[in-house]
Amino acid sequence: MNFEKSPQPPQPPQRYGSHQAPAHYEPGEGCLTTVIRIPVRIVVLVLVVPLRMVWDLLVVCGRAIDRALLRPLGRALSWFYEKVLTPLGMGVLWLAVFVGKALFVWPWVALWRYLVVPVVMYGLVAPAVWIYRTLLTPLGHGIAWLVENLLVAPVVWIYRTLLTPLGHGIATVLAFVGKALFVWPWVALWRYLVVPVVMYGLVAPAVWIYRWVLTPLGHGIAAVCRGVWAALVWLTTTLLVAPVVWVYRRVLAPLGREIVEAVRVAWRVAGYISRAVGRGIKWLAWNLVGCPARWFYQSVCTPVGHAVRDMVWRPAKQAAVAAGRATRDALRSAGEMVRQARRDGWRALVGGPVPPEAVEPGVRHARTLGSTTTVPGAAPGPEISLHKQG
Repeated sequence: MNFEKSPQPPQPPQRYGSHQAPAHYEPGEGCLTTVIRIPVRIVVLVLVVPLRMVWDLLVVCGRAIDRALLRPLGRALSWFYEKVLTPLGMGVLWLAVFVGKALFVWPWVALWRYLVVPVVMYGLVAPAVWIYRTLLTPLGHGIAWLVENLLVAPVVWIYRTLLTPLGHGIATVLAFVGKALFVWPWVALWRYLVVPVVMYGLVAPAVWIYRWVLTPLGHGIAAVCRGVWAALVWLTTTLLVAPVVWVYRRVLAPLGREIVEAVRVAWRVAGYISRAVGRGIKWLAWNLVGCPARWFYQSVCTPVGHAVRDMVWRPAKQAAVAAGRATRDALRSAGEMVRQARRDGWRALVGGPVPPEAVEPGVRHARTLGSTTTVPGAAPGPEISLHKQG
């Protein structure tokens, strides 16, 4: 006989309606999670149900407003914009553009094209171009030739023949004197005095002090700082971080998870309750208002409307149609009588037109072959010559 419990097969997750129940949490939940789960869900459900009902009511009202008001209003505004505002705006824009061009563009364009441009072109530019081409250009060429041949050529010859060799010699002497006075003494001073004094009097002692004094001292201070930092890190981790992590992991995380899951479940359950309440209100409204209104419309309003239509509206319509026809016939007869009386009066005053004499229609006679005369009663022959027939 086996006293050990056989392992149970995994149960499928329960479902509430068409929604899946919340999955189990990972193993290791504390007793705090089990203790606070049901009370938290009850409290959250009590708080969430009114919110969910208000939310569903707002959603229904919003959909009704959108269907009954916002969509027709949007279509009306779209039609008004397309059919009224757009043509009106285009007309106003075209009129404004036309007026703007007529006031600020076309006068200035005409002034520029027909006054400023001709005056400047034929009053200033053409004379200036003629003076430049006819007078100034030959005069400038002559002055340039005189300056080049009488002034520039002698100066260039003197510079190349006399001044260039003399300048090279003077430049060489001045460069040697300048180096001897201002370069070589300072180079010797820097190389043989300043560099040795700085190198062996300052740099070498500073390097020795840095290597054998400051470096070991810095390493020791760094080691002490690392030890103090490690101690501070260990104390902070042990005394502050570990308790905070334990409180977060064992208390806050389960509590927050339970609150979130409770809000989710409560929101779903509140949806069921809200839909049930909505169905009940709909049933009451239909049975208290809709059904009596429907019965009153079908049993009272419809027969009364049919009776009014058959007994009042149709006879009145037929009588109105018959009266209209009789009135039209009477008016037509009266108009014809008035026109006839006017014609008779006009004939009596000025006399009527002479009636045309009746003319009998002429009888077409057929022609015989080979003759242009016609014979009454003869059948017409084909008008084709014997030459063409033969």
